[in-house]
Amino acid sequence: MNLATIPPHLPFLDTLARRWLDGWDDPARGLILLPTRRAARALAEAFLRARGGAAMLLPRIVAVGALDEVPLALAGALDLPPAVEPFARLAALARLVLALPPAAGGTASPDAAWRLARELALLMDEAERAELDLPAALEDAAGAAYAEHWQVTLRFLDIVTRAWPAWLDERGLMNPAARQAALLRAQAEAWAAAAPAEPVWAAGITGAVPAVAALLRGIARLPQGCVVLPGLDTAMAAADWEGLDEPHPQAALRALLADLGADRREVAAWGGASPVPEGRPRTLAAALLPARGLGAWRQKLAPDTRGLLRLDAADQQEEAAAIALILRDALQMPGHRAALVTPDRTLAGRVAAELLRWGVVADDSAGETLAETPPAAFLRLLARAVAEAFAPVPLLALLKHPLAAAGLHPAACRAAARALERAALRGPRPPPGLDQLQRLLAACPEAADLLARLRGCVAPLLAVFASVSAAPADALAALIAAGEALAATDAEPGARLWALEEGEALATLLADALPALGDLPDAPPRALPGLLDALLEGAVVRSRRALRGRGVSAEHPRIFIWGLLEARLQAVDVTVLGGLVEGVWPPAVDPGPWLSRPMRRAAGLPSPEAAIGQAAHDFLLAACGAPVAVLSCPRRRDGAPAVPARWLVRLEAFLEGQGARLEPHPAADWARRLDQPRDGPRPVAPPRPRPPVERRPRRLRVTDIETLIADPYSIYARDVLGLEALDPLDQPTEAADYGRLVHAALEAFYGRVGTAWPGDARARLRDAMDKALADRQIRPALTAWWAPRLYRIADWVVEEEIRRRSAAPPAQVAVEISGEWPLDLPGGLRLRGRADRIERRADGRLAILDYKTGTVPAAAAAEQGRAPQLLLEAAMAAAGGFGAALSGAAAELTYWRLTGGFVPGVARALFDGDAAAIADAVADARARLHDLLAGFDHPARAYLCRPHPARAARRDAYAQLARRAEWDASGGDA
Repeated sequence: MNLATIPPHLPFLDTLARRWLDGWDDPARGLILLPTRRAARALAEAFLRARGGAAMLLPRIVAVGALDEVPLALAGALDLPPAVEPFARLAALARLVLALPPAAGGTASPDAAWRLARELALLMDEAERAELDLPAALEDAAGAAYAEHWQVTLRFLDIVTRAWPAWLDERGLMNPAARQAALLRAQAEAWAAAAPAEPVWAAGITGAVPAVAALLRGIARLPQGCVVLPGLDTAMAAADWEGLDEPHPQAALRALLADLGADRREVAAWGGASPVPEGRPRTLAAALLPARGLGAWRQKLAPDTRGLLRLDAADQQEEAAAIALILRDALQMPGHRAALVTPDRTLAGRVAAELLRWGVVADDSAGETLAETPPAAFLRLLARAVAEAFAPVPLLALLKHPLAAAGLHPAACRAAARALERAALRGPRPPPGLDQLQRLLAACPEAADLLARLRGCVAPLLAVFASVSAAPADALAALIAAGEALAATDAEPGARLWALEEGEALATLLADALPALGDLPDAPPRALPGLLDALLEGAVVRSRRALRGRGVSAEHPRIFIWGLLEARLQAVDVTVLGGLVEGVWPPAVDPGPWLSRPMRRAAGLPSPEAAIGQAAHDFLLAACGAPVAVLSCPRRRDGAPAVPARWLVRLEAFLEGQGARLEPHPAADWARRLDQPRDGPRPVAPPRPRPPVERRPRRLRVTDIETLIADPYSIYARDVLGLEALDPLDQPTEAADYGRLVHAALEAFYGRVGTAWPGDARARLRDAMDKALADRQIRPALTAWWAPRLYRIADWVVEEEIRRRSAAPPAQVAVEISGEWPLDLPGGLRLRGRADRIERRADGRLAILDYKTGTVPAAAAAEQGRAPQLLLEAAMAAAGGFGAALSGAAAELTYWRLTGGFVPGVARALFDGDAAAIADAVADARARLHDLLAGFDHPARAYLCRPHPARAARRDAYAQLARRAEWDASGGDA
């Protein structure tokens, strides 16, 4: 057999290209098979480098996985039935799943059925690549020793053992994996019958399914054939070689040689010059020896760690910043190329973002998840917005998407969306539907026009959602039509939705999916968002994401970000192996949803641990693929301690035993120092705004006085700068709503009762509670929770009121009464207030009550003026601020704490009802108020931010404006 290997420290594709050019007089004649399309493109570049950039005719270079698209054996291709289209297969499998009863594993949800169909297709492909008779294999996979639910699973798999083969036979089709395996075997047979006249090489293939192994076996036996293996360890001891387990980096190559019927000694090792130290592969091989070979660690092996560095970052963000610095540093060397190799797509995205700091746009060749591209995200948002009856969050997410225009200029659409947000979407959720939302926009024509345009755009989709059930294909077609209409601008048609690589990929996917969905039964329209997500799941597009909005036309030619598949067989000058964490690289393996590990073994399916062996081989080749290789593992990941990859732990343990270590790369320190000031941090002073006196507020509320004492800056931001915190979107019903509801019920009740106390007061107050609850359209679950509490409050109020009225019957009762008090200050100032309840007694004195459903101020705080609300209301009443009928001295200041809990209510009278103490405290509060406000009329008086943190509100709407995090040493939440 003609077998060869290229050692890991040699650039695989460059060595292969030179060998090909040196071996044949006419290098354009022949065929080279490689594992991936990326490797095929890279080999073409390697040929150009080998020829010094001179033009040349290349041999035919084909990826093994693409043989079904470009068959080598035409006769074999014509003899085989066509492969079933991927979406047609998934739709047919999903229909079979939907037809099953729930007890047998069926589901009524189209998106769940689609995902189960995908898992079934993967199981069939796995079995057909392994050339297993799946029905026969599954019969014995779960014996009586296994749990009953495994038996249910096997009965569910009747879909693939009985129903699906019949479906294929009826239509004259084949599964794609079965057809590809048949093509490979047909090619092997064709070459065995008549050897080709030109050379045929297969290179870079590690693990191989039986059909690929048969093809490689045939190539190795051709007179001008050769199979070139990547990074075969020819020096490993025979005993260790024979005992390799699946997670070892050489396990797949050992299994491939066994399938080829070849011995490792038959494999010739190609040599050549390389800037990578020749001892590095030996060092890594020694560190990764199987368990039975670890005795070799006791010997002095002289490990070679030149160019092999360790990056120890604190967390994922620091890791990304440090890796970006390493890649940027490589550009300092003329002609040097650098790459990040990682399976962690989050890390890849972070590194790409960090590189933009220096204007470096990196080529992330692993691609982008199609579902996250702008056009796909736009359609997903549209489906969700309609399914959720245009709730505030999905509606705004849709209208603020860059592709949303509704016939307007995109900037005008965004401005109208902001107007809509301010007019109707902030605060409690509005009633569902566009009609209800339109009624709230009478005073905002800009938002009303946008909503009318939106209604016209989504009319096809609204028609679908108006029905109880609809054909999934019709629902998807309506979604596409609505998406195109909504994406149209005043200058461009809706076809801009399909622009660029990602738009074209999405259009192709949906065009393939639409006819296939015709096989699915009708489903509720609300299933559309989930079904769309299921259709997009797993799809990846090679988009130009990094270039969006960057003003550049191409990525940097010397910086790359590769996934593991893209990195295979590649070589650069500096490589960073990022995300070397257990569960990431190596991946967490899963036997899948259908069969346990023992059942897979009994069925003859490949072990999940084979993926770890392939990841280990990728690690070995990437660590030897550049003169400088940096191994990176953060100390923490997702807020928890990270477990370093087993190979990294092995390598460090081996080196420690040999008296060596990996040199630390300084990039983590660079990253930490990058954003630090050169002379060290300088504390920032808290803000001390001193606006002109004439700009200072001339109207304040009684409740503002406590804020003015504890946090003057909030008053400055609100009344001087005119900044009001927006209510949250889709604001949940919370304690404040409960308080407003109780106040409304008590206002309605006392407004009707007045001074006369009815015999049915309890029933009337309960009715008032019910009406207040109904008026606010509280959701049913919260209504059921609140109603008993409100009834307990009503019962307590009635009992307390009977007690109060028997002691001091009121001559007048005023509820929720507003007042204003002009204060005698040089600049003039008016204090406004709203009292929950003021009663005039027969002796002319007043009782002022305040209702609290939350926390009541401590008696000491209220009596000492730190919580001055009731004292100031009493002072305002004494000054006639609530009108002449309610002017006079206060004899009672009382808080009612109304929770409706185990203790439904508590009455807390300040000063224990001592009228003289109240009069003194009111006078003191009046003097304190005058001094406070007069002080703020002085030009030098600053509006400080939280000078009394313990007395300030816990939630500070203006903390970010005041930049509290930069100067507040208390560490309090903003």
